[in-house]
Amino acid sequence: MISLADLQVRTLGPCTVESPLSHYVEGRATNEYYVGEDDRVLFDDTIALIRRRGLTLEEMPSFETGGPRSRIFFDPATTRVGIVTCGGLCPGLNDVIRAIVLELATHYGVHDVIGFRNGYAGFVPGLTAEPMRLTPETVATINERGGTILGTSRGAQEPAFVVDTLVERGIDVLFVIGGDGSMRGAHRLTEEIARRELPIGVVGVPKTIDNDIPHIGQSFGFATAFGRAAESIAAARIEVEAAQGGVGVVQVMGRHAGFIACYAALANHAADVVLIPEVPFRLDGDHGLLAVLERRVRERGNAVVVLAEGAGQDLIPASERTDASGNTVLGDISGHLRSAITEHFGAQGLPLTMRFFNPGYQIRSVPADASDSVYCARLAQTAVHAAMAGRTDIVVGRRRHRFVHVPIPLVTSGSHSVSPDGDLWLSVLESTAQPFRLG
Repeated sequence: MISLADLQVRTLGPCTVESPLSHYVEGRATNEYYVGEDDRVLFDDTIALIRRRGLTLEEMPSFETGGPRSRIFFDPATTRVGIVTCGGLCPGLNDVIRAIVLELATHYGVHDVIGFRNGYAGFVPGLTAEPMRLTPETVATINERGGTILGTSRGAQEPAFVVDTLVERGIDVLFVIGGDGSMRGAHRLTEEIARRELPIGVVGVPKTIDNDIPHIGQSFGFATAFGRAAESIAAARIEVEAAQGGVGVVQVMGRHAGFIACYAALANHAADVVLIPEVPFRLDGDHGLLAVLERRVRERGNAVVVLAEGAGQDLIPASERTDASGNTVLGDISGHLRSAITEHFGAQGLPLTMRFFNPGYQIRSVPADASDSVYCARLAQTAVHAAMAGRTDIVVGRRRHRFVHVPIPLVTSGSHSVSPDGDLWLSVLESTAQPFRLG
């Protein structure tokens, strides 16, 4: 169970410098739209959960709020900042880079910002191109394109090498934009920095297209991803309606969490079945997937299946390969599923027109939509406020519309996933009318 101690934030030291944003902060008290500088955001959000703990209000687990402080740790006139993007692509990476640079320059007067190339590899001399200087002019329009102008890579580097580079280049604050593996790397950097007793802050903006990082609310890029995935589902529906015995399979991202599959299916109610990693299913039997699809096609003439890439991995041989981040390479569940559907319909003497859609890499590389762009900007601004106030070993997130600071060890200690007993999955079942259990 999460305790108040788990939510305590590390700082580099006392804040003694008056912030350029102090006039925005002073005199403001907590209200419906704002959390005061000295206030905190409760971890639990229901009376039942709060009562279950049996603690005083002061003992209740709570987050440090995000936002500007009246006094800060770093002197903007002498602060030098680094930014790095790590892991796979995700809509909004350029938006976050841009917003960090603009916030630093416009409101704090920090103009010495460099971007390290190709993830953590960019800290090792000779592995990648030299870092690039980031100014309001160089980032002015990067939000209009997908990807990241800094490039990215998977895999870690030796923390000592990275910290050596930070010291050599005089970096005071490093912003790490990446997923859970990248944040584990960021935490290792803070440990090496602390071992050397250096005043260098490390602040993360968590990135996961699967929305599977816990305690941060929703991750940036997710809204764009499920919106684009919903377009593929709609296209699949049109395709199968025009075919005899049409069955469409739309594979979306989601190694361990089915959020994209769920939200995309709910966006247009065009799916007949949604398959996610959190809910096991079986192919055979009267209540198995194949029988359900057969009945749908007999009754309606067609069917659409939305498949998260990590679903049904227990139905195929386990992979022994890993990628550069150490993740197990997933088996080809979509190929297995399509073969099984083809074989089943053939055995039943039913006509079948199979249509397969896999928009994964196309989704990863698109620019953020307007909603995500706003969210990216606000996360980036919150990250800058935290960094200038000397916070370190944290990521920024949003809990019930309140921006907060979350210790990196907490977000890397577990994962966020769709609960089979939660209201999201119930909404999916209501939308698709698929059986509560397949198999």
